[in-house]
Amino acid sequence: DFGVQIIGALEQIAFDFSKNNVVVMAIKPQDFNAVAKNLSNKLKHASVPGPLILSIAAGIRLKDMSRWLDHGRCVRAMPNTPALIGKGITGLFADSAVNEADRALAQTICNAVGQTVWVQEEKLMDAVTAVSGSGPAYVFAFLEAMQSSGEKLGLDSATARKLAYATLEGATQLAHNSDEHAGILRERVTSKGGTTAAALDVLKQLDWHGTLEKAIDAASQRGKTMGDELGKN
Repeated sequence: DFGVQIIGALEQIAFDFSKNNVVVMAIKPQDFNAVAKNLSNKLKHASVPGPLILSIAAGIRLKDMSRWLDHGRCVRAMPNTPALIGKGITGLFADSAVNEADRALAQTICNAVGQTVWVQEEKLMDAVTAVSGSGPAYVFAFLEAMQSSGEKLGLDSATARKLAYATLEGATQLAHNSDEHAGILRERVTSKGGTTAAALDVLKQLDWHGTLEKAIDAASQRGKTMGDELGKN
C-alpha cells in the first residue's frame, strides 16, 4: 500500500494534505483550468509549503498552472506511452520555486516508469513533447509501413509483423548499446550498390529525413500554440 489516492472527478476532491504531499495532475489539458481552480480552494487550507504538484498535462505552462492553483510548488512532466511497461522517458521542468528535494521527489516518481531528463528552459518542453511525447506514434507509423511492405511482397501478416517488430527492437537496442552516432551505424549496414543502399536512396529522394524534421517541428509548434491558447483563461 503506497497510500495513493485516485481522484476521477471534481466532486471527489477531498485531499487531506497532511497525508498527501504530492498531487499528480494526470488530466487532459483542456480540463486543467477547471480542476486547478477547484483544487486551489483546497490548497488554501494546506499547511505551508503545501503539496508538490506534478503535472503531466501537455502544453500547460508553469506560470498558468501556478496562477490557477495559486500555488508555486509545481513541476511539469511529459512522459510517453512506453511508461505503461516501464520503458518510458519523461522530460521534466521546474523553476526556482521548486527546491532540490522536490526535484528529486518528482524524478523518483517518474523514474518508476522509465528514464527521466531535465530541461533548463520551459520552452524546451515543447521539443520534449514533439520528440518523445509524440515519438511513439512516429515509431508505430514506421512499423505499420514496414509490415505493410512485407505483406505486399508476399509475406503473411504474422511473419511480416514479427520481422518488422524484431528488426526495430534489435536495431534500437544496438544503437542504445553503442556510443557511436546513429548515422555511423547506418553506414555500416549500407553496402554500395546493395539492397540497403537502394532503399535508402529512395528515402533520400523523398527527403524522408527532412519530412520527419518538419513533422516533429509541427508537433513542437502545436505544443506552443496549445500553451498560448490554454493560458488565455
